[in-house]
Order: sequence, then C-alpha cells, then structure tokens
Amino acid sequence: MAQRPHLAGVTVLDLSSVGPAARCSRILADYGASVVKVGPPPRKSGVQIQPPYWSYSAGRGMRRLQIDLKAPDGRAAFMRLAAKAQVVIESFRPGVAARMGIGWDDVRAVNPRIIYCSTSGYGQEGPGARRAGHDLNCRAMGGYLAMSGRRADGGPALPGATVADSAAGGMHAAIAILAALVRAGATGEGEYLDVSVAAGVLWLMSLPIDQHLATGERPAPGGDLLSGRYACYEVYGTQDGKWLAVAAIEPAFFANLCTALGLQRWIAHQLDDTRQDEIRADFRRAFATRDRDEWVRELSPRDTCVAPVYDVAEVVEDPHFRGRVVDARHEKHGMFRQLAPIFAGTEAAGAPCAVGDATPAETEELLRQVGVSGQEIEKMRREGVVP
Repeated sequence: MAQRPHLAGVTVLDLSSVGPAARCSRILADYGASVVKVGPPPRKSGVQIQPPYWSYSAGRGMRRLQIDLKAPDGRAAFMRLAAKAQVVIESFRPGVAARMGIGWDDVRAVNPRIIYCSTSGYGQEGPGARRAGHDLNCRAMGGYLAMSGRRADGGPALPGATVADSAAGGMHAAIAILAALVRAGATGEGEYLDVSVAAGVLWLMSLPIDQHLATGERPAPGGDLLSGRYACYEVYGTQDGKWLAVAAIEPAFFANLCTALGLQRWIAHQLDDTRQDEIRADFRRAFATRDRDEWVRELSPRDTCVAPVYDVAEVVEDPHFRGRVVDARHEKHGMFRQLAPIFAGTEAAGAPCAVGDATPAETEELLRQVGVSGQEIEKMRREGVVP
C-alpha cells in the first residue's frame, strides 16, 4: 500500500519561475505538497524568465495560476489563495513584494499561520542586499569558486552545476520551510524566512571557513587532502581518453589501490609531502595503460574508492541510476525522460507523468476553488488580469 505523502495537505504558492525558489518548490512538490506556480498572463510573461519546458521536472505535479499581480483584482485574488495556503515563496528583489502589496505583512494579515519564504542572492538586509546576482556571483562571494580548482590561465574553474541555486538556495529554503511547518504545527504561528543564497554558500564552505577562523590559515586549492594536496585524492586519465576519480583517503583503501596497481612501495608514503609528485607520476602511468571502464570493473570490488568520471549521457545509463529516471508525457512535446523524485522518502510514479503548459482553464479552476466568482473571473479576463 502506498504511503500518504509527507506534505499532503500543504499548499504552496510559488511566485518564482527559475532559480532557488523554483528548486525549493520542486522539492516540496516531490514530497507531496500541492504547489501552485504563480506567474503573469502570457501577454506580460516577459517580466519573468521562461525556462525550457523540460526544466525543473517540467512542473511535474504542479498547477499554474496566470495572473497580473500588479492589478488590484489580481492582488485581491492572490490574497484569497494565500489565505488558504500554508506556504508562500517569492524571489523578487528585496522590498519588491511589499511594494506590490503581497509581502509578508500583507499575507500574514489574512493568514497568521503562513510560512512566508523570501529567496534572494544576498538576503533582505545588509550592505549587499540590493545587489543583482546569480548562482555564479554567490559562489564567488562565498569562497566556493576560489576553492574550485584552477583553469590553465590560473583563474577559478567554473563548476558544472548550479550548486548555489540548487543547494545553498533551493535546499536551504526547503529545509527552512519544513522546520517552520513543524513549528507552526506545534504553535499555530506563521514565520518569515529570509533565505540568502550567498549565506547558504557559507554553509557549503564551512570546512575551509571554519579552518581559517580557528587557525588563521588561508585554505586554497591543493592545500589540503580534499582539494588536491595528495595523490590519493585526485583525478587520473585513462588509455581511452576518459577519467577516473580516486578518493582513497583511508590508509586501508590507499593500500588496496597501491597493491592493485603494483605500486606497493608507496603505501607507507600516502601523506608524505616530499613524494607526492612521484606517486602521482606512477599513478598516471599505471592508469594510462587501460581503459576507464576496465579499471572500474577491476578496482571497484577491491575497496579502492575509485569511480568513473561520467558525462551526463553516461550518468543516466549507468545501471545504478537507471531507476532514478522516469517517463513523462508533455501535451505539446510528446514523450521524454526526466529525473524521478530523488530525495529519501519520495516516490516515483509508475506510469508516465503528464505535464504541460499553463492554461486559462487551470487558472479559472484555481480561482473558483477559493471563491472567486465566474463574473469576477470574466471581468479580470476582459482587463487582461488573467488569460
């Protein structure tokens, strides 16, 4: 028997289209929340970034409300929805939601139990609060880029995922909202959450930051075990031009690896700074003699902490991850594949999930559910407030 979703009965109004807030509502929807994506009607859609249809799981399991929040009738209708919701998420620049009349104070006036989460690059207060910025800027400010390795010209390498938006922002917001929901369940009180992506990056960087604060040292790539100081934690090329990731931190794993490569002479020198260039050179020569997947087949069962460096196309075809991919059917774009709900406790649907674009009928249905009359909807439609 299927279990009741964790967040069944929780309604979330998400005012974002992309970025950390959209990542957050994706998580909440996968845990069973009823997420309503609130955006402008088509003729005013230029005010928001419109992501590709497949992004953010194509809106799987979400509904969409298209409404002009700058119009008095649009704001009033939104507030009816907010009065019955448990969570509102917004990602406007600091102060914008309040000026629009849909900020924290406005919403809690009609719903004292509301959890209102603002996501922004640098938070709602402080010297940098009003800066414009995206994922890369927050990673730069939080020290992440400086620890991410170097390009050939000495500059910081660009990481291959939007870590700030997804983890420092989206997961940060989701965790805060879940904690606030637990508190609200016990106290009946709502809460305002100021989620700063840049502050979330600080948490991702807590190991090197705490190292600096405690010791005065200035961590840099190649300065410690986890950033490339030792040969046991490194990436090596293989005969076929592909790569292996080696993370044999524990002495037992390093000994297993050296033995498998016929390099037992280095077992006693794992953390010997004077021998790292020699160890790396021997590892490079050894790994270059065979193809990546051949090494994986040999080394994986031998407790060596070796893994293949996959490109994205290889990731989704690996047998270990195939169960993490599901089918979806878009009303315009047809069948395609997407990642299933990933986090522990979420469940993937058995049949292909149906996804599609926002429709006027969906907007009307959502408005009627909170008591907006057909006459009111028709007036808003004539005035371009709804499609």
